[in-house]
Amino acid sequence: MRHAFALTLCLALLAAPAWAVKPDEILADPALEARARDLSRVLRCPVCQSENIDDSNADLARDLRLLVRERLVAGDSDDEVIAFVVARYGEYVLFDPPASGSTLLLWLAGPAMLLGGGAMALLWLRKRAQIQPAALSAEEEARLQEILRK
Repeated sequence: MRHAFALTLCLALLAAPAWAVKPDEILADPALEARARDLSRVLRCPVCQSENIDDSNADLARDLRLLVRERLVAGDSDDEVIAFVVARYGEYVLFDPPASGSTLLLWLAGPAMLLGGGAMALLWLRKRAQIQPAALSAEEEARLQEILRK
């Protein structure tokens, strides 16, 4: 009995993001609904920022889900729907923005910082390898031997 409850609880927690889409939002045509779900997964919620609009419970995410479905019912292609949403909300709503214009800097910043950090680490290691310890004087050597014998 306890195992059945735990399994039910786990399944309910896994299905939690699916609760964001309300029954009144779902389209009657299964093909259009599948397209709407696919599009909703690539659009970021401007309020939640880390969730797609399909998983978000924010009011703006609901408005965007309805807008996507409205555009699909109107006959827009997937690219036209995304272009429409981007025109209204900017490229920020895309989880995977194209590498062009202002986003090109963001796409290149990560690899550039990685290469720069690697170059700095390499230079530091090379400089460290070149440093030779100073030789001990005769007095220091004698004192060291005395300490080691004790």
